[in-house]
Amino acid sequence: MTPPEWLKPGIYGAILGGIAVVVIGFGWAGWSTAGGASRMAQTAASEQTVAALVPVCLAMSAADPERVTKIATIRQATTPGRRDALIATGWATMPGREAPDRALATACLAALELPTA
Repeated sequence: MTPPEWLKPGIYGAILGGIAVVVIGFGWAGWSTAGGASRMAQTAASEQTVAALVPVCLAMSAADPERVTKIATIRQATTPGRRDALIATGWATMPGREAPDRALATACLAALELPTA
């Protein structure tokens, strides 16, 4: 038995159509792999956690008796060094944690809205 003449072009069309669907789906339709979705979820969770902890950082800064001195030190630091200066204050270290969170320090620094001198 010989295959019909339309079989070969039909197979090529199905293969090319499948490739086109995959390219369009992943490129423009927003499809993602399980690994990509996991990375996006982890990033979103980290951002939300930092956003939830910013009020704690602000409360720690407001309750600090040396706040004025520490704010002055942060203001005197260069722009790239301000985050490190805020980390040195201890406000970016959450209760129960030993190490400060750099992302939290950046968000807390933005929330403090320190004017440049």
